Amino acid sequence: MVSRTTTFAFDGIEARPVDVQVQMLGGQPHFSIVGLPDKTVAESRERVRAAFASIGLALPPKRIIVNLAPADLPKEGSHYDLAIALALLVAIDAVPPDALEGMAAVGELSLDSHLQPTFGALPAAIAAEAMDLTLICPAVSGAEASWAGGNILAIESLMAFINHVAGRVVLHPPEKGKIRQSPPLPDLRDVKGQEGAKRALEIAAAGGHNLIFSGPPGSGKSMLASRLPGLLPELSPLELLEISQIQSIAGLLERGELSRRRPFRAPHHSASMPALVGGGAKARPGEVSLAHHGVLFLDELPEFNTQVLEALRQPLESGEAVISRANRHVRYPARFQLIGAMNPCRCGGGPAALNCRKQPRCLQDYQGRLSGPFLDRVDIFCDVPPVTVADLALPPPSEGTKEVAARVLKARKIQARRLEGTEHQGRPVNTDLQPAHIEAMCPVDPQGRKLLNDAATQFSLSARAYYRVLKLARTIADLDGETSIARPHLAEALTYRWRDPANTHAVPA
Repeated sequence: MVSRTTTFAFDGIEARPVDVQVQMLGGQPHFSIVGLPDKTVAESRERVRAAFASIGLALPPKRIIVNLAPADLPKEGSHYDLAIALALLVAIDAVPPDALEGMAAVGELSLDSHLQPTFGALPAAIAAEAMDLTLICPAVSGAEASWAGGNILAIESLMAFINHVAGRVVLHPPEKGKIRQSPPLPDLRDVKGQEGAKRALEIAAAGGHNLIFSGPPGSGKSMLASRLPGLLPELSPLELLEISQIQSIAGLLERGELSRRRPFRAPHHSASMPALVGGGAKARPGEVSLAHHGVLFLDELPEFNTQVLEALRQPLESGEAVISRANRHVRYPARFQLIGAMNPCRCGGGPAALNCRKQPRCLQDYQGRLSGPFLDRVDIFCDVPPVTVADLALPPPSEGTKEVAARVLKARKIQARRLEGTEHQGRPVNTDLQPAHIEAMCPVDPQGRKLLNDAATQFSLSARAYYRVLKLARTIADLDGETSIARPHLAEALTYRWRDPANTHAVPA
């Protein structure tokens, strides 16, 4: 007789059902797990054996085979322990055969049979609810799993489950996790001067555009970038669910608490490619996925490894990070807004720096570490000049985060209404407009069209850069409340294009 239960394997943020089958045969005593398990899953037999011994149960001296089907799907992680243990309880008649009907289980066992927190409880609960199954999970993961809205059975230990099945203890559904109360975000009113950079930040927030600040140290680049999350609208329920699933897989949902604040990830420039894009031994999500529907801030941009920056090109374009393995591809969503900050040159000050005697070669070499294809995916390049003493003496600006965020929200609502009824894929913001929608949604007046065509010819804009300028001008027009794109909107959009440090020609006005 084969006893069985259901658990899940994680393919990105998708939880795929795995049928756990246990059979006991005659022959030499042996405990084997088959079905493409990794080392962690193979070690389950020792944790299960010790957990059984701690509650007074012993595995019979038989050949025990545990099969994880489908057998060609790689199995990784310690969350298979509980499902294997429950199927074994049925196999040794410790619980009745029908005890696991309509059940799925995830959880890691400790040697004393108690359950440890497990990553992926939320995606597993969502998959179980879709299959009309009750999910059995560790008690400490119950608050997280309860966000899925299905039936959750959160248990402290194997003995708690046995007592529940025997009717000696009644387990109640776990309390739903809470919305985390985050500290207040820094206010844009703290930034004195830098009106041009504030304008660029507002446009980037309104249309979801990628932006790079360039300026000497101390000019406020990082300060400006840290104010961007406060300008962005609150997460929609669907966005919150997607972000929470990624955080669950990464083990970042503490006590099952969710946050309505958009992610703001700022990895150090020494970050490796697996850390930034995702990967590693178990193909975990990287910073680009943890910044999904939020902001990825890369300070000291040219100091990042060149190959790491080049690896960002595909997620920036497709909105997902694909981690390739010999026998599978793992996909994580990665629709993020890139904000970069850099000094003009390695010395820090750029052409105006008196302490740099290597100009213009220093500037060209430093900025040359950013490749053309990477820069082609950035919509806004903003020079941030040094803050003067006169700027610091000014009173606080009249406009802060609240006022600018209101304009950003108004522009985003315009973009969302424009996309209603279309087959648009991606975020409802201008930067994600598909080529099929650009011509219809970005009408340009004759003077503006002439300016754009002249600029495309003079500066050899690629097709991608041409459409990015058009989408950026669409955002500027939305902030102005205009239905069509005029010459001033395109002129401003063109001023934000990257200019080669070897070519100082200005964009035509």
